[in-house]
Amino acid sequence: MAAEIKPAPRSANDRFCTTKKPELLSKLEGSNDDVNAAVLIPGEDGVISVCDGKTIRVWQKRDSGQYWPSICQYMPSGCTSLCYTPETRTLFIGQENGTISQFTLSDDCNRLTPIREYLAHQARITSVTFAKHTGWILSAGKDKFFAYHSTETGERIGCYTFEAMCTAMQYDALSKYVFVGDYSGQITMLKLNGTGATMVTTMKGHSGSVRSLYWAEGPQLLFSGSQDQSVIVWDVGGKRGTTYELHGHNNKVSSLSYGSNTQQLISAGEDSVIVFWEMNAMRKVTPDWVESDTCQLCTRAFFWNLRAMIDQKQIGIRQHHCRYCGKAVCDKCSTNRINIPIMGFEFDVRVCDQCHQRLKSEERPSLATFHDAKHSIVAMDLDEPRKRLLTVGQDRIIKIWDLSSIWG
Repeated sequence: MAAEIKPAPRSANDRFCTTKKPELLSKLEGSNDDVNAAVLIPGEDGVISVCDGKTIRVWQKRDSGQYWPSICQYMPSGCTSLCYTPETRTLFIGQENGTISQFTLSDDCNRLTPIREYLAHQARITSVTFAKHTGWILSAGKDKFFAYHSTETGERIGCYTFEAMCTAMQYDALSKYVFVGDYSGQITMLKLNGTGATMVTTMKGHSGSVRSLYWAEGPQLLFSGSQDQSVIVWDVGGKRGTTYELHGHNNKVSSLSYGSNTQQLISAGEDSVIVFWEMNAMRKVTPDWVESDTCQLCTRAFFWNLRAMIDQKQIGIRQHHCRYCGKAVCDKCSTNRINIPIMGFEFDVRVCDQCHQRLKSEERPSLATFHDAKHSIVAMDLDEPRKRLLTVGQDRIIKIWDLSSIWG
């Protein structure tokens, strides 16, 4: 009898088996409350963080190599979001009570000077962005409201009301478009001018709330991460409505960033995983799922097709879909699972038997690398010139990573 050597089953940790990994440089600890956001101060060994404990902290690296707060600014309510502009050293803080506070950070990072407050929302602010060329401060909140104010006068310029809570926001300074993601999973594109905001279009693709957005100005791509564990790439600049799906997380995708020099999307989630996606690779658009009353391979009736069930004298079966061709198939005609990196499926997914025969004979190199951050990530920031990545965890710890081994 001929011996047969079978490959060992792939474990969940195999995806972390790579020699090029982020190197953990520092851990910023000591917060007694949930840290909601943090940013690296570009060109400096400094970090700005905000938390539910009503504090803004500016961390500086000491001679010992450890980071310690040089500023601990107390606020009237919990600090939920922030935006820092290094050119002017201007800091905007969104709060739980709906107020935006504007500060100037001193050159030595030892003092925050209050400038102005904006009564922007009636509930928690989820995102703030400063448009430095126009002097607008943009904000979105849980009150289902988007607003933008003039930093010169402090007055509101325009606003827009949504049907669901606003959860994420990104701004394109060149076109003056703003993208707002909401709790329903929808993304709304608004056009801003000096008199108000007008709706351009809506983008629907997620089955869960939008948790994060990132606008890549160079390739004109919008990335969205969702509670449904997926990332969608929206080719806004192509003007053809093309979208690509990326599936590499096992939990909510909480934060996104983009390396313009390497053309890599970085996604982080509550599954404690950081994924680097190759965006310069040729990818295939995920097909729409076909609706059918019978299996498109064996013609057996699905459970709602009563007439066919009677004709076939069989009990109806459940409908599934092949992730490669989109056909409606039954379980018996889609027993195989396989990864399809070119379509963004880095994990094994359901395919019909016909597509499985085709795919298993083709090379399917991974188009992403996976790294274990060892904490559930809620926010992230990238300093690309210095190859530094910051992650904020549910464990209230901020980690700073060196990406030199990945980016060379």
